[in-house]
Amino acid sequence: MLHDRVLVRMPSEDGERRSSGGILIPATAQVAKRLIWAEVLAVGAHVRSVELADRVLFSPEDRHEVEISGQNYLLLRERDIHAVAAHRIEANTGLYL
Repeated sequence: MLHDRVLVRMPSEDGERRSSGGILIPATAQVAKRLIWAEVLAVGAHVRSVELADRVLFSPEDRHEVEISGQNYLLLRERDIHAVAAHRIEANTGLYL
């Protein structure tokens, strides 16, 4: 990885999901401006606030897809990350903002 880039893997939640009120949302439903959580697999040398195995929150519009050994991953800039969830953070929420 170079510079401020972060390689992440999105969870495979391609199917239906339920809202907090119990409403079934089909996989084909489009939700505008929804942020996505992903797991960090690699970081560049100039990345300061993210480490391996952290979970990051980002906008799907700020991503670049890349295929490595037949698997699809996403490549992000550190500045495009909105939040970091990590076990090393001592706050109650586990989020680093």
